[in-house]
Amino acid sequence: MALYILLASLSSALVPAAVIIRYQHLHGHLSMDHDLDGVQKFHAQPTPRVGGVPIIVGLVSALLVWQASSPSTAEAWWLLCAAMPVFMAGLIEDLTKRVSPLVRLLAAFVSAALAAFMLGALLDRLSLPVVDGWLGQLLVLQVVITVFAVGGVCHSVNIIDGYNGLMAGVGVLACAAFAYVSFQLDDQFLFVVAMSLAGALLGFMFWNFPRGLIFAGDAGAYLVGFLLAELAVLLVARHPDAVSPWFPMLVLIYPIFETVFTILRRKQRKEAAGLPDSMHFHQLVYKRLVRWVAGSDSQEYLLKRNSMTSPYLWLIAMMTIIPAVIFWRHQWVLQACCVLFIATYVWLYKRIVRFRAPRRLHLYKHWDFA
Repeated sequence: MALYILLASLSSALVPAAVIIRYQHLHGHLSMDHDLDGVQKFHAQPTPRVGGVPIIVGLVSALLVWQASSPSTAEAWWLLCAAMPVFMAGLIEDLTKRVSPLVRLLAAFVSAALAAFMLGALLDRLSLPVVDGWLGQLLVLQVVITVFAVGGVCHSVNIIDGYNGLMAGVGVLACAAFAYVSFQLDDQFLFVVAMSLAGALLGFMFWNFPRGLIFAGDAGAYLVGFLLAELAVLLVARHPDAVSPWFPMLVLIYPIFETVFTILRRKQRKEAAGLPDSMHFHQLVYKRLVRWVAGSDSQEYLLKRNSMTSPYLWLIAMMTIIPAVIFWRHQWVLQACCVLFIATYVWLYKRIVRFRAPRRLHLYKHWDFA
């Protein structure tokens, strides 16, 4: 059944994405990303940014396949319903370019609150001694922390959605980790959701990487961020004696710490935290490790350099996801890996900024993409 669910979500995302790309001349005035000059824009031509639509179609199709063989699908449908506020806020932004980041963040908070109400998706412990005592006694504190955590992950996933295949690749890796642990715990609901999201992302990714024919947009990025955050919360909430909060933390620490580091970096430079800039880790990889490899500024070379960036960041994500899967039962190892990742990230970021990145990370060969 797992294979059928994966294939259903993959094919059901693949086909609508192909239709969107094929008929973009009909909807391009609404769906296209025409901004090629923004500080966070690295594509060579206007591209549809409504990839969230095929992703959610893939999810719905997978749940329908599951429902055909299992009566216990209500929780999955409730989770998808809870995702609607943040998905719609993102989709309206993709089509109108008029929904502010604050409104999208508030929509993520609403979705998180709905999931907490309908599914009991609440963080009642963080494996931090004093904080856990407060959380155990104050329901309102559980709600506040959960809502902000889910909203934060939504925003974090949107931040790393900068290059072809980057967000989707990291999302697939995280889904695989959550699916593995859910399977070990015999939690069919979470296993199916993780597999469905992985399949939908793979279907979307077929067109997004490396060719960049369609972008996830805010609807796709916020939807993926919300579902990854809810998988994390529900794993901890549904299996309090088996899953430490540090397991999902380690799985998602790359986008989470990217956001935290960005806020601290901008605060240090006395810049507004909400304004876009070109100093994210993935942007530095593009500019300092990849950009100079193929010298031309033609569309072909811009596309190749864009796509060559994502594998660097997939490796960064795998640095945490692999040990998280191996040591998911060992909290102290998970905590140590989180600290190690943060130290490595900061060290590597500073090296790249100062043009002193380790030589092994550079691509010295002048690649011929002809």
